[in-house]
Amino acid sequence: MTDFGEGGRELTFSFQVRGVYFGVKGIESFPLESRAEIVPVQYSPDEWTDLAHYMRPHAEDPDSSLAAWTKSFVAGDQDQTADVLHRILTAFSNGFSYRARVSEGTQSPGETLRTKSGTCRDYAWLMIEALRRLGFASRFVSGYLYDAALDGGAVGMTGSGATHAWVQVFLPGAGWIDYDPTNQINSGYDLIPVAVARHLGQAIPLAGSWFGDANDYQGMSVKVAVHKIGEVLDPSEG
Repeated sequence: MTDFGEGGRELTFSFQVRGVYFGVKGIESFPLESRAEIVPVQYSPDEWTDLAHYMRPHAEDPDSSLAAWTKSFVAGDQDQTADVLHRILTAFSNGFSYRARVSEGTQSPGETLRTKSGTCRDYAWLMIEALRRLGFASRFVSGYLYDAALDGGAVGMTGSGATHAWVQVFLPGAGWIDYDPTNQINSGYDLIPVAVARHLGQAIPLAGSWFGDANDYQGMSVKVAVHKIGEVLDPSEG
C-alpha cells in the first residue's frame, strides 16, 4: 500500500518485461491417449487427485441456461473430444460479439450468455464453466497475445492491445492445451501466459481504488505492446 504526500494530476504504472518464450508453431492436432479421445474424458485416479479443483464448477446457474448451452455441444455417447472443443470455439465466433468494458470485474457466465457479448475474461470464464460441466479439467490463464500484424502496423487480433485471457484444458497424452475463445485459436505459440489459476479472481493483473468526488475522475487509459525481438534457433538446426 502506498500513500502519496502531495496531490498530482496523473498516476502512471509502467512495466517492461523481456523474456524468452518457447512455443510450437503450426499445431493442429495433439497426441491424445485413447481415454481422452471421447467425451467425457477418463482421468486416472492420480489425475483426479491433482485436477479435482479444476473440474468443479464455481458459477451459479439459477435458470439452467448454462447447462442447456453446455449440452448443445454434445450430440451423443461418442462425441470426439476435438470436435466438442471445436464446436465451443465456433459458438463464440458465430454467436457472440466482443465488447470492451471499463467497469470492474468479470461477468457471470449467465450474463455473457444472455447478452451474447463480453470481454476476453468473460469469454474465458464462460468456456471454463461449460467445460467443467462436461467433465474437462480447465483453468483460467491471463497473459499477453503476440500478434505479428501489429509489428507491421496492421489491425491485429482481438485482445492484442491489452492483457489477454484464455483457457487451458487438461487432456491426457497432451497435457495442458491452450484454447482462446476470443480469437478461436488453440495454438500456444502466440499466447504468452503470465498467471494460471483455478478461478479468475486469483489472476487479477492490477487492482486499486481511489477516494474523491465523482467529478475528480479524469479517465484511465491502458496500452500494451508485445513485440518479437528475435528468434531462438533450435540447436539441432545448426
